[in-house]
Amino acid sequence: MDKGYMHVYTGDGKGKTTAAIGLCVRALGAGMSVYIGQFIKGMRYSEITTLETLAAALGPGRLVVEQYGLGCFIMRAPEKADLEAAAEGLTRAREALASGRYGLVVLDELNVAVQVGVVSEADALAVVDARPPEVELVVTGRYATDAMLGRADLVTEMREVRHYYRTGVQARTGIER
Repeated sequence: MDKGYMHVYTGDGKGKTTAAIGLCVRALGAGMSVYIGQFIKGMRYSEITTLETLAAALGPGRLVVEQYGLGCFIMRAPEKADLEAAAEGLTRAREALASGRYGLVVLDELNVAVQVGVVSEADALAVVDARPPEVELVVTGRYATDAMLGRADLVTEMREVRHYYRTGVQARTGIER
């Protein structure tokens, strides 16, 4: 690939991570190598199982998935361990971008990591700004800052029009988790 672009998938609607994983599948099908770093998330979402199976089938280095979350802290303040995990995630993301091994890098929920304060906006932007021009970069998560949006070549905002969650439906395995 000659030139990579930066995508931001943000907004309050469902589907940001799903869209990013769909792009990963497309990139893998075209022969690219993919790195996915998930901030905030540390739980075993169903897509992780499939991605691990796919990574094993593709062979070493074609698809790498790492999680930098220690669990959900929506109902609590982030703790020191959460900050350390996010800092390690930034280091790993910077290494993945600079490595020359990946044509596509996804930094899932990086925007949320900034919003909840486990990653500073300055540190997130420094990682984004270090992207080599040939690497395609996707940053996902609600609450994308104006500065993050300003760096993107493509911005998709997922907007909730209606969600069954509002009627009491909880996250379902295979659909939301």
